[in-house]
Amino acid sequence: MKEFIHTNHAQRVIFGSGTAARIGDEIDAMGASRALLLCTDGQKEPVQRLAEALGTRCAGVFAGAAMHVPVEVAREARMAAGDLGSDCAVAFGGGSTIGLGKAIGLETSLPILAVPTTYSGSEMTSIFGLTEAGIKRTGLDPRVRPRTVIYDVDLTQSLPLDLSVSSGLNAIAHAAESLYARDGSPVISLLAQEGIRAMGAALPLLRDSREGSTSGRAEALYGAWLCGTVLGSVTMSLHHKLCHTLGGSFNLPHAQTHAIVLPHALAYNASAVPEAMMPIASALGAKDAAQGVYELVRRVGAPLALKDIGMREADLDVACDLAMSTPYPNPRKLEARAIRGLLQDAFDGVRPAAMPSSQ
Repeated sequence: MKEFIHTNHAQRVIFGSGTAARIGDEIDAMGASRALLLCTDGQKEPVQRLAEALGTRCAGVFAGAAMHVPVEVAREARMAAGDLGSDCAVAFGGGSTIGLGKAIGLETSLPILAVPTTYSGSEMTSIFGLTEAGIKRTGLDPRVRPRTVIYDVDLTQSLPLDLSVSSGLNAIAHAAESLYARDGSPVISLLAQEGIRAMGAALPLLRDSREGSTSGRAEALYGAWLCGTVLGSVTMSLHHKLCHTLGGSFNLPHAQTHAIVLPHALAYNASAVPEAMMPIASALGAKDAAQGVYELVRRVGAPLALKDIGMREADLDVACDLAMSTPYPNPRKLEARAIRGLLQDAFDGVRPAAMPSSQ
């Protein structure tokens, strides 16, 4: 067994049905008393009800969270937190809202309580992202990791089916890349495989049942927790870099971009780390990792092509240049021509090539 370093990150996780009722108690447990509630405009109604339930524990509501966390929005939210005398933030929603909470924590060190309503996994990480002038900057800082995470299966029951599957595929991307991360460990690999298995089993259940089932929702949220945990424990590679570039610079929807790019990023790296591809394929009940993910994306009805979510073919060269402009770890050497080909395949939505059987 190769040497490894594994770091545990202290977070309190509450998982179940109806657990959102414990938000007030968890604010108290953090030693806070004036929470700023964060959400998108679309989540304003349930968050207003939460504000009423919290009473004096709620300092106010900021309903301006936006995709990819524009710096202007982050600045406005931080000012609101200061003006209201907030001593913590409650991020209620998906990756956009939790990302906004992290932006506040980055500058103010306020503790964050996350209540995820999608499967993004952002709540388990110290990764932050801010977009300014069309460029998304990401980084790591322990201050942005939510101190407490409340997973309430009931809150995901109304998550639209299309968003459910794209968000779940986004979570699988976290786990898949952790299996060839340079700073991985046996513990992370086990969590990743179980997370991929759980999410791979849950998403077809949600699609096939149309309205979704409680068991499928619970399995998906469990998988999101595991996939988010590995995302917060290791360094991500080519796939995440490409998705941050495409999302931040071309304003593509985050989860759908991950779903489209992942099969092609896996195919790009497969020959360099064939041992990492096997557990991905096995967790999905497939013979090949890249094709197994592609088939899952197709089966659950998520978009397969960047051209279908707003990407322009004329921007692919720019995207390739941006992705190549910053060095980052990846098991296969970054080759501009091959990455440009990867982006073209993702744009067209073609099935990725299988890893040669001799590998």
